Formats: sequence, C-alpha cells, structure tokens
Amino acid sequence: MRQRWRVAIVGGGITGLAAAVRLADRAPAGTEVTVYEQSGALGGKLRTGELAGGPVEFGAESFLMRDPAGGESAAVTLVRRLGLAGDLAHPSVGQAALAVDGGLRPIPGGTLVGVPGDLAKVAAVAEPAADADRDGGRPLLAPDADVPVGALVRARFGDAVTDRLVDPMLGGVYAGRADDLSLATTMPALARAARVEHTLLGAVRAAQAAAPRAPGEPVFGTLVGGLSRLVEAAATAGGATIRRDAAVRELTPTATGWRLTVGPTRDPELVDADAVLLAVPARPAARLLAGVADLAPWVATTVGALDYASVALITLALPRPELPALSGFLVPATEELLIKASTFLTTKWGHLARPDGLALVRASVGRYGEEASLQVTGDDLVEVVHRELSKVLGTPLPAPVASHVQRWGGALPQYAPGHLDRVAAVRSAVRGTHPTLVLAGAGYDGVGIPVCVRSGETAAEEIIKALGGSA
Repeated sequence: MRQRWRVAIVGGGITGLAAAVRLADRAPAGTEVTVYEQSGALGGKLRTGELAGGPVEFGAESFLMRDPAGGESAAVTLVRRLGLAGDLAHPSVGQAALAVDGGLRPIPGGTLVGVPGDLAKVAAVAEPAADADRDGGRPLLAPDADVPVGALVRARFGDAVTDRLVDPMLGGVYAGRADDLSLATTMPALARAARVEHTLLGAVRAAQAAAPRAPGEPVFGTLVGGLSRLVEAAATAGGATIRRDAAVRELTPTATGWRLTVGPTRDPELVDADAVLLAVPARPAARLLAGVADLAPWVATTVGALDYASVALITLALPRPELPALSGFLVPATEELLIKASTFLTTKWGHLARPDGLALVRASVGRYGEEASLQVTGDDLVEVVHRELSKVLGTPLPAPVASHVQRWGGALPQYAPGHLDRVAAVRSAVRGTHPTLVLAGAGYDGVGIPVCVRSGETAAEEIIKALGGSA
C-alpha cells in the first residue's frame, strides 16, 4: 500500500466537496486529494449572488435540518464541522400556500410531501375519494416493490389529492410529476411503511411516527450571508487541491489505480491517482464510464439513461409590494401557469429583510417535459413571472427595480420507479470490477443538500476502505 494515497474527485459541487472534507478527516495523514471542476465555479447548484445590493440565492435556498430517518441532517453536521453553526438561520414565516381556484389556500398540515395523514385536514384544498383507502388485508406494497407516487395516491385518495396537493409538492422539489416519480426514491420513509401498512393513511402516520419532530423545531435552515459560504468553507477545510476549469475527459485503469485525462483535447494533462470519486451528473459520468474498457457496457448505458428537468429561477426586487404573510406558494400543473413555485424571500427569511422596503420574490419555472417554455429571453421570463405573480396575489405588483434570471439546464434528476435497484446494480458492477472507482451525487441518491453531502461522505468512506484504510 502506498505511503501517500492520491484521490481524484471529479466534480466540485457540494457532493465532491463534502467527500473531500471527509477524506481530510478520515484518510491517513498525507493523503493527496484533488478536486477537478470543469467550470470556473465550485458548488454546483449552490450559488449566492447579489441583487439590488443584497445577497440572494441563485440556486438552492436552504436545507433540511433533520434527517428523515432521525437525528440532524448531514448538511447540519457539515455546517458544524466547518464552524458555521453560529450563522444558521431559520424561516421567520413557515406557512406556505397552494395557488388553486384563483386564490391562495394554506397548505394543510400533517402531510408527508403532500400525502395526507388526516383526510379531514385536506378537504378544503382537495376532496379525497370516498372509501378508497380500505384495508385489503395485506401491505400496500410487496417487499422491495416500487411504484410511481401518483399511482399509489390516486388509487387510495383520488385524483384531486394527487393533482392539487401531492403533485405540486413534488413539482416544487423535483420539477417532475407524481405519476412519473419513484415512491422509493422520493419518499423512502413512506415506501418502507407501505410495505408493512395496509392503508395509505396508516403508512403516512407510521412514517411520521418513525421520525417525530419536536414542536417548534425548525424544518429548514440556511446560512446568513448565503450558502456559498458553505461551499467556500468546504473547499478550504480539507486542504484539497482545487482545480477549476479542469474537465476530466477520460478515465483509464492502470496497474496501480487510474490515469485521468484532464483539460483541453489539444493539450491534455495525464494525472495518476489511486482512486477516483465521480461526483458529476449522470450523463457526464456515463461518458467517463463508457471509456473504461473492462466495465460492462450496460453500466454506462444505465447511468446515462437518467433524465433531468431544466428549470429557471427568476428573482424580482419589488419596492414595498403588498405580500401576504406567507413563505410562498406552490402551483399545481392543472392551474396552467408557467410558475410552479414562488418564495417571498424577505418575508420567509428574517435576516434578508431590507431597511429600504424592497421585497425579494423568487419564482421557479420549468417542469419536466416542458423545456420549450424556457426557450425565451430572460426579459420575457421576468415579464411572465411578474404578470403571473400579480394574478395569483390578486393585486398588481409594482415594477421590479432589479431582477435576475438563473437558468439551470439539466438540474433535477427524474427518478423513475426502480431507480434505487438500478443504482444498486450499477454500483455493484463497478465495485466488483474497480473498487477504487466510486459514484456519488444526486443522480444516484436523491436531491437536496443533506442527501448530496451524505452521498459524498459515504463515497469517501468507500474509497478509504478500498485503499486499505479503516473507515
């Protein structure tokens, strides 16, 4: 075993950076870690910018404070590890609404990603199907089964609950549709409960009981000053070498590990490493895997088959608008608006409140399969968002004094049923052939900062084990 390990991390998003921090903490002293990021910016979908003289998130806005399985989330643990816990901030206003029937109605409490645990609480928004959730004498799902979220909810609670409550909740997170998304991937706790419980109500309640939340405990957190601070701290904490504008074009197995082809095709650099951690989206990962000659071709094909949704985030700085006391709202696809979600940033987050009275309002547009709606100019998107916000709020909003359009192409993975089984098969095949090549990121394990952090940390532990360490 080498005295000094050389680990290459391909991808400088939060997954790759979290992996670098974990390697710094757990790998033997002297381990050389290099992060290769093809763009000029680290952080992936975490990007803090400035609008009208104040900070604003152009990507992910916050993270879950708790792990659905219990305890604090991996994001919170990383924040503490990086010495940023003193700058944690939580929403000042937690209530959000649904834009339905020409107005805003509060999102009912007691749901699990929109799936109700008490039908009486959702009747004002969506009338449940009568007597559909009957006990059939057996679990809702067979062991290890996976189904589309929409198929299960429609069968048990009807179309209204699915279309007006569950679908917009999933759309706000994944930009996808309930009828297409995997239950096991998007709602793992509910899937586990559905393999035991005989009714969907029972499964929701069991999933909620498995991870109880104390009254008043914040659901979400962010950092004062922006989430780019998390990126910057992670990039420097582990002492890894960070290489921006360094695209990895090829991976080649060698007798002692790997050779990476890095940089422009006309003048590539060849770099040797003992292990490689791939923390890039599915399609670039698939291209690299396809070039590994002794890896079964189906591995790259399976990884590359994962679809992604593109979205755009439009942020408006509005002078003293009349906004409701809400954190924001979600829009069901049945409402036929371009906006699928909106956040009243300066209302939701007290630390963003402006002394000049400017309100920051962010809208998310773009659903899977509707990419054509994004093929317009930024000015057009600002105009449509401003008009639709005024329509939903029922009052003309003042013209923005500043705006920002952030386009995220291929941003959100669309997890079809069976996704977790496909990922397990891919990882098993890669591990069986090349244990020092590890895959991590949202394309495999799910979206959200905590999931990506945990994915990167788990991959780092696998590399330590593969290289003969004691992770």
